[in-house]
Amino acid sequence: MKRRTFLKTAGGVAGTYALGARPLFNAGAAGAASTSPALPRRVLGRTGEKISIVGFPGLALAYDDQQRCTTALHDAFDRGVNYFDVAPAYGQGDAEIKMGIGLQGIDRSRIFLACKTKMRDKDGARLELQRSLQRLRTDHFDLYQMHHIRTPDEVKQALGPGGAMETFLKAKEEGKVRYLGFSAHTTKGALEALNGYKFDTVMFPINFIEFFQISFGKAVLEKAQAQGTAVLAIKPMCGGAWPSGAEHERRWWYRPLEGDGQIDKALRFTLSQEGVVAAVPPSSLEMTAKAIEVATKYHPIGEEETAQLQQIAQQRLSLFQRDEQRVAFGAPTDAALYPDSPHECGRDAHA
Repeated sequence: MKRRTFLKTAGGVAGTYALGARPLFNAGAAGAASTSPALPRRVLGRTGEKISIVGFPGLALAYDDQQRCTTALHDAFDRGVNYFDVAPAYGQGDAEIKMGIGLQGIDRSRIFLACKTKMRDKDGARLELQRSLQRLRTDHFDLYQMHHIRTPDEVKQALGPGGAMETFLKAKEEGKVRYLGFSAHTTKGALEALNGYKFDTVMFPINFIEFFQISFGKAVLEKAQAQGTAVLAIKPMCGGAWPSGAEHERRWWYRPLEGDGQIDKALRFTLSQEGVVAAVPPSSLEMTAKAIEVATKYHPIGEEETAQLQQIAQQRLSLFQRDEQRVAFGAPTDAALYPDSPHECGRDAHA
């Protein structure tokens, strides 16, 4: 489909913003980014699109004021980030609104904009898609995804009669979305989705601790590779689950990595896995800046560094083992384990 510029029609955005009143993406705006961004880019699977190997985590915008968010968005773009990810669940829509304001003045054609929906039914997905388009002040998303899949039953509902996939396919036909994907947090959920439809992308936790502790992520990478589905990695800088009784800041629902050395190795480990196109940092503007810095100087992880990560992993706890086991036995997943927006999430939404 032809690349769009920005919405020109008027309308309300949840009673707060005028749709298209101040278009987000000005077709003629050059922005400050260089023609040869320092941040490497990779081809997004069969789509042929080239995206930055680090994406901007929209959830991070929920925790700062608009001025700081706008500055962070433009700084990321200036440093070569063209992949921006957001969802209506992030800050109960606040992140979408802030991104919609913050990306103003940047040429729409130079951004790969991704959004999601947790709705599994056709009508619910349609409502969220329309609202997200309005909040982001655009007439299309480059990538639209089913958000936070955990169980095979969710997939069956979404892909079945009256399911969200009907909205996805109709929106693609209408030019409102270009590519289709999903994010998942269990192996069974991800594989069910990959078996049910030929998605363009899968967003999944690819993290050295999970890799070495429970082989989490390996089956999804293999299946995606076989299908030509691009992998967008989440939790690349996660340090595992908190040990029982540990004192920690409640804003962090998982244990963060300590020190730039660990962060560097962990992110490069994720980006070195076959099939991974990009990684999305935790929901922190500071951590995002660190990730961009590491990725700008990216080189594949070596054997000695991988061995060091294996030693660290032996001393950490898996974040996803419990839900993997529950889904495997058909038991309900632990909703309390996941905050409102689990992937990209570094902060605890319940804090």
